[in-house]
Amino acid sequence: MWSRLAQWNTLRNQILFGFVTVMLVVLVCAGIVTFIAVSNLLTDKAEKQMKQTAIQANGRLEALISQIDTLTTQAVNDMNVQHLLQTIVEGRKETFEERQALLQFANSIQGYSDSVSSVELYTSDYRRLFPLDEQPLSERLSQPWIERADAEKGKLVWIGVDPNGSDSVLAIRRVNLVDRWFSGGGYLLIRMKSAYFNLQAPLSGGGQQESILLVDQAAQPIVVDGAFLPDLEKLQRAESQTVTWKDQHYVLVRETSERTGWTLMILYPVNAITEGISVLRSAVLASGALGLILFLVLSFVLSTMITRPILRLMKAMRNTRQGVLTPSTVVSYTSELNDLNMTYNHMVEDINRLIKLVYEEELLRSRAELQALQAQINPHFLYNTLEALNWSLQERDQEDLAELVVGMSELFRYVIGSPGKDAWVTIGEELEHVETYLRIMSVRCGERLEWSLECPDPFRFVRMPRLLIQPLVENAILHGVEGKTGQGRIDIRIEAAPDDDRLLCVSVRDDGPGMEASRLQAVKESILLGTTSSARGNGMGLSNVHRRLQLYYSASAPACSGLVMESTPGLGVTVSFMIPKDEEENGYAAAAKSYTDR
Repeated sequence: MWSRLAQWNTLRNQILFGFVTVMLVVLVCAGIVTFIAVSNLLTDKAEKQMKQTAIQANGRLEALISQIDTLTTQAVNDMNVQHLLQTIVEGRKETFEERQALLQFANSIQGYSDSVSSVELYTSDYRRLFPLDEQPLSERLSQPWIERADAEKGKLVWIGVDPNGSDSVLAIRRVNLVDRWFSGGGYLLIRMKSAYFNLQAPLSGGGQQESILLVDQAAQPIVVDGAFLPDLEKLQRAESQTVTWKDQHYVLVRETSERTGWTLMILYPVNAITEGISVLRSAVLASGALGLILFLVLSFVLSTMITRPILRLMKAMRNTRQGVLTPSTVVSYTSELNDLNMTYNHMVEDINRLIKLVYEEELLRSRAELQALQAQINPHFLYNTLEALNWSLQERDQEDLAELVVGMSELFRYVIGSPGKDAWVTIGEELEHVETYLRIMSVRCGERLEWSLECPDPFRFVRMPRLLIQPLVENAILHGVEGKTGQGRIDIRIEAAPDDDRLLCVSVRDDGPGMEASRLQAVKESILLGTTSSARGNGMGLSNVHRRLQLYYSASAPACSGLVMESTPGLGVTVSFMIPKDEEENGYAAAAKSYTDR
């Protein structure tokens, strides 16, 4: 029996049963028709009235604001004003006659609109040019308004009610100098009559009873009915659409202007909307109250049963955006939602298992590959170092041999280190290792080998993978210095990348015989493939460095993912690579360090 009931316990059947019950209750009340008729009447009348009033008022306000915006735009672009402010910015002191001539400029603005009661012009350092008194702009306005005028870069900023007169409104505009790349040259402050924004008269014809209120950001009245003056801030912050004033109910509509920040409020008496339908009120209250209560209770229960499991499932799914896949523990009374929840939980378990498996495999593979690449370079380096020692034993005396052995001990200490925590060193440490290597190789090459190391001090503290520069130097000696007759030179340079100041460019250049274009292309291909490209040496040094750069940086810094080789026949070879200055961009390094610490 319970299994049969469970088959009927579906979301569709629950919704159908609930709405059928609601409709039966409402029909039995016999007031459904009256309720619908009254609701439609109230809604239609209120919406039409308020929409029409709001459209008219908002359109008129935008038109008035646009008119003043256009007027002040023309004023600040006046040739005389531009010339005067530009000469002041350039350091010349204005004359009294020039300031007095601004009277014509102010009169031209007031002549276009009788709503402008005064015009004030200031320099960029807040000195007043017109009128002729010396009151600075900082005493006229608070600093935030001046900063906002600067931030708007020449747009008109509406301040609101003038602190020196509640019947006036202030607006400020920064004057941009056209001939100085539109930089700030001063400020234009206009004072307007509040009556200019009176929106009541054009909208109140035909026996309408609405009240139009206009207040600034600080809830100061610009245009307001005196009866509502004490409660402007309360009306501006009212959360309900219906407000009460002196036992009278009003419908309140608020519109905030994006251009001024002012709030336009329209109040319409509720009794004017409901006039003529009071006869139907009793029937509506009797039938509507019962139907409303039952409908709300049942709708609440149904919506809770439907939405709560879905919301919890959605919350669990949102966690996947942050990389956290958590199962949902919701238990629902609906079979469809339970099936959906179980399917999601199974999917989360499978994905978490696969993520863990892939992460562990990838981390182990990458670490093994790094260790293998690191291990390749040590025998190759030690082989060449021991060869240098062999030459020294045959050709040098005991004093030189002692110096060579000390240098080799330093090299071995640097190379044969822990491949975990010591895999990253500073550029300064790497260069010290390179210089030690060069001193040892100078024992073998004698006076034929010269070198230079250039690295600004701030760059010496940037961290990089160990043993990236020395293989390049070794390659330069082998194919550059030893590949030519006479003296050879190697230049190691650390400098900021020319195209991106977040990167450093590490370059090793020799003045050897260089390579032809075909030979250079073959070497580049062998580096990419990790194969031997030279008859001298095992050829693994450059490909090893190239591959390590890819492993360390290809994901976090694509510009640093490999070696760049350039050569001109007869002028030598330059091998370079990029590394980030910021250690946070070494994403793989951070992951490797975290893995090693564990």
